This record gives sequence, structure tokens and C-alpha cells, in this order.
Amino acid sequence: MAGSFIENQTFPTSPPAMKTRSTTILTVRHNGQVAMGGDGQVTMGQTVVKSDAVKIRRLMDDRILVGFAGAAADAFALMERLETKLKDYPANLPRAATELAKEWRTDRALRRLEALVAVVDEENTLLVSGTGDVIQPSDGILGIGSGGNYALAAARALAKHSTLNAAEIVRGALEIASDICVYSNGNLVIEELK
Repeated sequence: MAGSFIENQTFPTSPPAMKTRSTTILTVRHNGQVAMGGDGQVTMGQTVVKSDAVKIRRLMDDRILVGFAGAAADAFALMERLETKLKDYPANLPRAATELAKEWRTDRALRRLEALVAVVDEENTLLVSGTGDVIQPSDGILGIGSGGNYALAAARALAKHSTLNAAEIVRGALEIASDICVYSNGNLVIEELK
């Protein structure tokens, strides 16, 4: 009887991988203005390992803003590839993003990358994922990362019920998200497209 009990048990062969959680990235397109912001927290397991990370970058002579959520090394690898695609299609962000998504989905090494990318220019707001998605939100508001849904909800409410500009909406929504999401903090970086 004792032997059958042990036979039916499952024992882990290795410890579970420590999951890195971080980031709230939010972009808002409102009344002709575009802003993107992100918090600075990086967490491994239940420990905050960095509180002032910068997760927003400017590309193509400051005409494009990119925010990333997920593993930092993976996000930087994706940003480098996105920059290459933008050089191939300099006036067509949707095409560059689509080409990146196709490469990300079909390339064996890239498929293992764990990140999401939010990218904006003066006309487009796009989410690019490793599953081949290139999504443009209909309201111009996009949130990604651990606190992305909290920031998204707050930004939609602020855009609808206030007279704030895009950068103010981003700041307010990220502050709300940082109060709710344990993987986000109040060290914010906010960039605007001119």
C-alpha cells in the first residue's frame, strides 16, 4: 500500500523559475497630443530589485516612442529589431511593426522572448506581441505590463471626464496604477511627441 502511494505522487525535479514582473506602460492619444509613460519598478519574485528603470525610448529622431514590458534583455532585443524594421520602412510604422511581429513569431530564437512592446508615432498607437499581434486600440489609449489594465481603466476615465492633456492623463493614470499594482511604483518617466 505504501508503495502505490509513492508511485502516484509527483515530485518536482527542479525549482520553479523565478518570474520577473515589472512595469506599467501607458500611452494616451488625446485631443491631438500623444504621451507615453512608464513606472520604474523591476521585481524578481517578491523582491524589488530596481525602482528607477527607464522603460520608454525615443527612436527615429524622436518621432517614435517605444515602451516595453517584460524581460529587459528581451525588450532591448526587440527594440533593436524594431529600429531595423523602421529603417526599412521609415514612413510606415504599421508596416515596420507587422514585419517585426512576423519575424518575432516565426524566428525560433525570437519566439522565446517574453516582452510586449507599445509603440506610437504622430498617427499610430500599436501593441506588438510575440504571438504575431499588431493591435491598434480604437480610442488611442493602450496599457501594457503588470499594471497596464489598471492604468488603462484610469486613463479612459480621465480622458472621458476631465480636461487634462495627454501627458497629465498618463501621469494621473500611472499614479493610480502604482497605488494598486504591487509590481509598479511611482517613479514615473513620461515622454510626449511634439
